[in-house]
Amino acid sequence: MGIHGALDWTIRPATADDAEALALVGAATFLEAFADVIEGKDIVAHCAKAHSPASYRDYLADGAIAWLAESRLGAPIGYALNTRPDLPGMKPGDRELKRIYVLSRWHGSGLAAALMERSIAEAQTAGHPRLLLGVYRHNHRALAFYAKSGFEPVAERLFRVGQTDHQDLVLARPLADSTESHP
Repeated sequence: MGIHGALDWTIRPATADDAEALALVGAATFLEAFADVIEGKDIVAHCAKAHSPASYRDYLADGAIAWLAESRLGAPIGYALNTRPDLPGMKPGDRELKRIYVLSRWHGSGLAAALMERSIAEAQTAGHPRLLLGVYRHNHRALAFYAKSGFEPVAERLFRVGQTDHQDLVLARPLADSTESHP
């Protein structure tokens, strides 16, 4: 389990009651990852909108599935969120891994891989043919993790944060065991 022991974190399904925890981790990890890439005012504005508790409640009310990772003391430290896709390169029936975030202190602990397993299993069990995600094209750590998880580039997109567009890659992972098709 990396530098952390097996009991340092747990993962559980998230509900609308966890919206504040999801928002906190989302904003913290976005800031942590992009504070040296994106203007401060743009990060603050983006997090206020994209990582508000209301945005997570809306995702969950619209059929999204989330898993919340917590420290041994119950503090939120990461999560994964599967949603309907809204990405270039999507095909009928695809599912999107909208977010998978882990605070850097838990990098190398196996937590991100455990969240990824849940995300893949949810999409596969529901019969989706592929799982998609968008990632900043210069986030080399994330790109390596996604490649190790079986994702490959299928498209590109512009991702606006504040007043600036950033180049993202859209990655897809086939889900070979999918048994039903979704429109």
